[in-house]
Amino acid sequence: MPSKAKRKKLTPTQIEYQSFAKQREPTRPIFKNAIRAFFVGGFICLLGQFIQMFFMNVFHFSQKAAGNPTVAVLIFTSVLLTGLGVYDKIAQFAGGGTAVPVTGFANSIASAAIEHKTEGYVLGVGGNMFKLAGSVIVFGVVSAFFVALIKWAISALGGV
Repeated sequence: MPSKAKRKKLTPTQIEYQSFAKQREPTRPIFKNAIRAFFVGGFICLLGQFIQMFFMNVFHFSQKAAGNPTVAVLIFTSVLLTGLGVYDKIAQFAGGGTAVPVTGFANSIASAAIEHKTEGYVLGVGGNMFKLAGSVIVFGVVSAFFVALIKWAISALGGV
């Protein structure tokens, strides 16, 4: 139902229709969706852990050095699955569980690039693939700046 301020602007027929539609709206299985998101997101993270352990055991990387190739493999896998149309089906099933890990970020960039491919590589792919991901990049850079500024201020004052 809309707020009282918005309800005043609606006609009685519109208010009656909204009430009718609200009664027939299917309930969302919130608990089931949360469980799916938890397990699929956890599985993606578990897969990342297995990949990291593979790099550590087979190539004898340190834990820190194994992080970058692990992320690269996860991103490549996500982009490949997006291109094949598989990642979207997983995302429909899991919801937010696929959006949180780095694979969701790669999916958002790849799907925007695929969607705008017909407009050309520069204006279509290049101009549109960072529309969704751009805000994430900007927020990350700004957050990193403020964290670094706080860390610098604490160390300048003789703290940590």
